[in-house]
Amino acid sequence: MTMRVLVADKLSDAGVKELSEHFDVDVRTGLDKPTLIEAMPEYDGVVVRSSTRIDADVIAAGTRLKVIARAGIGLDNVDVPAATTRGVIVCNAPQSNIISAAEHTVALLLALARDIPRAHQSLSGGAWDRSAFQGVELHGKTLGVVGLGRVGALVAQRCSAFGMRLLAYDPYISAERAAQMGVELVSTVPELCRVADVLTVHLPKTADTVGLIGEDELRAMKPTALLVNTARGGIVDEEALHAALSWGWIAGAALDVFEAEPTTQSPLFGMDNVVVTPHLGASTAEAQDKAGTMVAEAVRLALTGEYVPSAVNVQVSAGIPERVKPFMPLAETLGRVFTALKPSAAAGLTIEYRGRLADEETQALTLSTLRGLLADISSEPVTFVNAPLLAEERGLSVSTLTSRETRDFVSLIRVSAGEVAVAGTLIGANDKPRLVEVWGFAVDMEPADHMVFFRYVDRPGIVGLIGGKLGEAGVNIATMQVGRHSQGGEALIAMAVDTAIPPAVVDDIATAIGATDARQIDLEA
Repeated sequence: MTMRVLVADKLSDAGVKELSEHFDVDVRTGLDKPTLIEAMPEYDGVVVRSSTRIDADVIAAGTRLKVIARAGIGLDNVDVPAATTRGVIVCNAPQSNIISAAEHTVALLLALARDIPRAHQSLSGGAWDRSAFQGVELHGKTLGVVGLGRVGALVAQRCSAFGMRLLAYDPYISAERAAQMGVELVSTVPELCRVADVLTVHLPKTADTVGLIGEDELRAMKPTALLVNTARGGIVDEEALHAALSWGWIAGAALDVFEAEPTTQSPLFGMDNVVVTPHLGASTAEAQDKAGTMVAEAVRLALTGEYVPSAVNVQVSAGIPERVKPFMPLAETLGRVFTALKPSAAAGLTIEYRGRLADEETQALTLSTLRGLLADISSEPVTFVNAPLLAEERGLSVSTLTSRETRDFVSLIRVSAGEVAVAGTLIGANDKPRLVEVWGFAVDMEPADHMVFFRYVDRPGIVGLIGGKLGEAGVNIATMQVGRHSQGGEALIAMAVDTAIPPAVVDDIATAIGATDARQIDLEA
């Protein structure tokens, strides 16, 4: 029987053509959910962009479904866990639009700096008014890049050609790697805001980055500064930005993304010092062709049983020892916890495998750890295939150590860099994961979706104070552990809670107990 593929969103002609060379292809865009569910049993693969949502109900209806392909980077409209549970491969086109996104950033910056949209509108309306549209040069100005990933690095490279000084904030990029790109790192976003003539945003949208550029940051900027956001809406607080532009805290802004999309209503629209476009970062013929042909090739590989490099949920299980497989989710969790505990670049990372694991092939565990380390800081989905490359691009070197010595555990995984370390193991017949070390303190807790850790000086009353403040915030504590090295010395409180704690509450607790470190981790994000 010939395999069939449904193209549920508009795909480039090149992508449809390539798919049609191998499969029966139906292009049916704009299907509502009931119609999509009714159609799914007929198809072995489905291709979408951002419009069609492939949720658990749609996946369950796809009795023949083997692959879901997203012609782009993000996967917000695909239920990856549901697909994984049913053995359906999910893949995307992570490299398809980075050049287009970088070029659009520069295009918006130039349009803003030279007031091109208003000058065009004026001249088209019959006025020759040169004096009304005086712009600014980029040469000699300071570019501040918030997020030095692939797009951010390309923007920096292109702005370097204008003779701009390059600064960046990215705590997960090493200074050496940044220097290789001709970029100087700064330690905080407010510091970057204070010195930048142009601030450009290139971060993934996460709980930590929403509202990252808010009123305080905008007030810290120069009154002549320009801001560009082509990353994700919500990273720049739009209400604060409107105030900044209205009151002259900054000179102008160019936006391709918004908190709610699609949108045609915003107080920012129509302002003389704002340039806006409707999320066009990937809207070039070249990017769309790349996305189409990339996902077509991925679908072909998936439906012919071959390895799919861009699969985001592929398990590298072929040839992995049975003793190793249960540790892969633990390794990924340890990577995510480590990143939360160390919000800065770890140039030299050590992954230790102790006990019985020391006698096994642990490459899959190393890849799982890297996937976890990068998952919350990368603007593209991290796979077992691209994790080493993404780590290399950030200047992260990884070494592994093995030892049969574990003292209290049959097997142990430990991730460390400098003074920050986290370790875990599996216990019981059901291989339940346990965190056994955090920041050098011994703990014994099951990883939870919502966890928080405080380091402080040991003294009476801390547990009650924290419990009281969480109770006032309506946050229920599931488990709590206290660890210390000595009485009156440095101590750790590790907690699992039922719901995420509002950041302001975490900050309030940290101030109240004089915490030297406070970190909240949301694994369900």
